[in-house]
Amino acid sequence: MRRQLYGKLSRVRATTGLTALIGAAGLVLSGCGSATVHSAAPAHGAIASAFRGSPAKLAALHVQADRLLGGGPVAFTARLRELRGQPIVVNKWASWCGPCQTEFPAFQRASVALGRTVAFIGIDGKDSDDAAAVFLRRFPVSYPSYLDPSEAVARTIQAAVYFPQTVYIDRQGKQTYDHAGPYLTVAALERDIRRYALQ
Repeated sequence: MRRQLYGKLSRVRATTGLTALIGAAGLVLSGCGSATVHSAAPAHGAIASAFRGSPAKLAALHVQADRLLGGGPVAFTARLRELRGQPIVVNKWASWCGPCQTEFPAFQRASVALGRTVAFIGIDGKDSDDAAAVFLRRFPVSYPSYLDPSEAVARTIQAAVYFPQTVYIDRQGKQTYDHAGPYLTVAALERDIRRYALQ
């Protein structure tokens, strides 16, 4: 009787483990570009209305929407210093990264909804300039991204591991959270922004 019970428990554990493994594999595959992802960028008029009256530091970012900026770690860290006093969300992405495509619509919407309060900055890692420019034409965002072919920029905020990766910085310039992997919904992204940047 005891032997039969242990046998049943072992089969239940094996089945549960296999189900979890299949579920995890499905999640990974769903983020690898297997499904078509569409842009969720708001209309230009809606963006202009949302950003009206933005603080000068944030307005300077809005003017550089979709731009790919050079200058490496020096320019990036100088920008972070300029933004001191504003909460910052830094998103590392690449045009070749399927999960980055999955989450970009969430950033398109959140960066407009919260763009009068929060500074958004991108880091385009291990990418070609041409491919990144094409990607941003497909998924336009309301903020610039720093070119980072060797991940020297990402290393300044300890974000040279995952794609995508999102780092939160509070008003005092302190990193408060590091999120590895994609945000699958705008609600999840905005929840973390409120929790880790707008404290």
